[in-house]
Amino acid sequence: MKKIVHLTIILILLAGSTLLAQDYPIQPVPFTAVKVTDHFWAPRILSNYKVTIPIALEQCYKTGRVDNFLIAGKLKKGVFKTEYPFDDTDIYKILEGASYSLQTYPDKHLEAQMDTLIYYIGKAQEPDGYLYTARTIAKDSGKLHPWAGKQRWEKDPDLSHELYNCGHLYEAAAAHYLATGKRTLLDIAIKNANLVYHDFVEGGLKYYPGHQIIEMGLVKLYRVTNDKRYLDLAKYFLDIRKGGKEYNQAQEPVTAQTRAVGHAVRATYMYSGMADVAALTGDKGYVQAIDAIWHDVVDHKIYITGGIGAEAGHEGFGPDYALPNMSAYNETCASIGNIYWNYRLFLLHGDAKYYDVLEQILYNGMISGVAIKGNRFFYPNPLESMGQHERSEWFGCACCPSNVCRFIPSVPGYMYATGQDRIYVNLFIQSQANIPLQKQTVQVAQQTNYPWDGNITLTVAPDGGSRSFDMAIRLPAWLNDAPIPGGLYTYANAPAKKYTITVNGKTADYTTENGYAILHRNWKKGDAIQVQLPMEVRYVKAVDKVQADDDKTALQRGPLVYCFEWPDNNKASVRHLLLNEQNKTTATFEPRLLDGVEVIRTAAITQSITPDNKVVEQTAGVTAIPYYAWANRGAGDMAVWVADKETAVTPLKPATVASRSKVSASYRTKTLRAINDQLEPASSHDGSMPYYHWWPKKDTLQWVQYDFEKPASVQGVQVYWYDDSPWGGCRVPAAWKVSYKDTNGNWLPVKNTGAYTTDKDTFNTVHFDAVKTAALRLEVQLPKDHAAGIMEWKVE
Repeated sequence: MKKIVHLTIILILLAGSTLLAQDYPIQPVPFTAVKVTDHFWAPRILSNYKVTIPIALEQCYKTGRVDNFLIAGKLKKGVFKTEYPFDDTDIYKILEGASYSLQTYPDKHLEAQMDTLIYYIGKAQEPDGYLYTARTIAKDSGKLHPWAGKQRWEKDPDLSHELYNCGHLYEAAAAHYLATGKRTLLDIAIKNANLVYHDFVEGGLKYYPGHQIIEMGLVKLYRVTNDKRYLDLAKYFLDIRKGGKEYNQAQEPVTAQTRAVGHAVRATYMYSGMADVAALTGDKGYVQAIDAIWHDVVDHKIYITGGIGAEAGHEGFGPDYALPNMSAYNETCASIGNIYWNYRLFLLHGDAKYYDVLEQILYNGMISGVAIKGNRFFYPNPLESMGQHERSEWFGCACCPSNVCRFIPSVPGYMYATGQDRIYVNLFIQSQANIPLQKQTVQVAQQTNYPWDGNITLTVAPDGGSRSFDMAIRLPAWLNDAPIPGGLYTYANAPAKKYTITVNGKTADYTTENGYAILHRNWKKGDAIQVQLPMEVRYVKAVDKVQADDDKTALQRGPLVYCFEWPDNNKASVRHLLLNEQNKTTATFEPRLLDGVEVIRTAAITQSITPDNKVVEQTAGVTAIPYYAWANRGAGDMAVWVADKETAVTPLKPATVASRSKVSASYRTKTLRAINDQLEPASSHDGSMPYYHWWPKKDTLQWVQYDFEKPASVQGVQVYWYDDSPWGGCRVPAAWKVSYKDTNGNWLPVKNTGAYTTDKDTFNTVHFDAVKTAALRLEVQLPKDHAAGIMEWKVE
């Protein structure tokens, strides 16, 4: 009986409380009302429960995140154990994800682990409700985290993340209460939120949140408690944003913003919070602003994978159409935030275009952030790699793995929504759902093998045997002439075949509205809607202003973007391929490959340059896999965008002394191979190719070294320095020199005949008296306040 009561609370509150006078015009159907049974998402939800959440919990204990709460709560002695003051939020996000997971997989052991963590959190909370382990620990240790101000909250617009921590606490507390009925974490959150309300709304503090999330968290707390102070506080935090930096979207009042700028995660969290507050208060200014910003993103700043935040330096948006592939940042958290935002825009407007974007992110830019087995992660999600990218077990800044923990189990909640006498079918996932509609329930059974094919059957069973209502079935954008709205991308080849919709085997009578097929009838138990969405291989082209994709094409089939990866293409660089849209393509499901994927096969031309500088072409069969599955078989070449014109091909060059050399360095990273990959950059911040850097080291003497295959006579070097100013941490070096190894193994300076220059955007050439040697070394003095890096090092 207790479980039924809790489920009822969840259905009421997550689907939109009847206690609230105003809310989203369209209401979500919560994930607790949908049981996923497919072969794509169900294994991922199970893996999240069995693999990802346990890994995240283990890492929180191993890395000191749990210790921070123990020390703050005086259950253990010590100093703040981790690098960042927002590390508390990893535990909050894992608790949120575990709460969601309990709804699908009840687990007394996991619930007991959660109870223990919540006990630690409660002990760490100060008597007045303040909860920020870095400051609480500093009272005893005397070592305040450098990001925190002397007074509470004063540095939150900058780096302290105090309010960010609060926001994730509130989200976790709401999820835990709704999942278990326990008030343990909720009472901690309420105590904290009351303090924040007292200090800010009543006390008049004007420190806006430097990293947004508290706005969304406060709305969830309001929905659970119906305490309007929390909604008022969320609006307060949005309305005091002005006079700050674009980096955290505080450059002007939120209602005056029309462009996506700054840190992408902060931005999408803020836009989501604005949508929540607008829905509950009727603030049209918020809606006008986020509508304008959405158009800016889809018109200028989104990747074909749905990724956003192109620039690594500030983890955020770059200029319009600046969408480099190799250096694309596309943080996993930004993809999750973009899903949150598009989902809320749909609930506000009821237009399928927001789900077209959401689905593109979901099947590409988001799930690429977690390995198929659920045990490794990506922080950035680039669209091209030469082996410098590899999935990691964990990160020092672990926001992405913990965000995956909480997002994956919530996916079923994005499938359906309801309006007045209308059920929206937004995602195609095999499942059973009990959908509340105007005080009645409609059972919907969905059968499909999506995303591998587009055949979908929806069987309805209204309470009472029959009922008149609308079924609104989304007609994905990828069926038409572009994979997503906005105009950045279009299909190069012929339109796909027409979709078909039938009811009980007969052609359906429907109208189209805002991207939906609307089927209105008196539905009876057992009525079956059959939808056939033709999934053909489509060649995608980017608009000309996206220079990174000039003369290149990408492949998409249904909602999935594809890439070419080294294991499937003779381990050769995919940069050498030349595709032709006229060549035949075949799609084949390979059940033993990458836990089962549909691969695309076609023919391509490969180009190479002979030692006498002639270009040789060969025809070869090539294979593409879904982008989300890349880097699950080790590091190597990968590309989403591949040349379809000769001007964009990078022919394989003949080997040189440098390219054949073994590379080593004082600071070894996965990007060392970039130094001799024979790619010539267009600038010192060319995002189309890899680079090596010494960041975060500064003001030190570092080196890189070539060990030749055999001794060679050399008389010069050319070095192209990496510099990612103004946002990044690398600049050209303060100084450098070349040394060679003599026959006795000693390093000696070369006798250079010219100056050691440090110019940007060009090769810096130094000639010296010829030496015969088996190794060369560059010794590089890093600038006082920055690191340095190398894009290419040639040897003459």
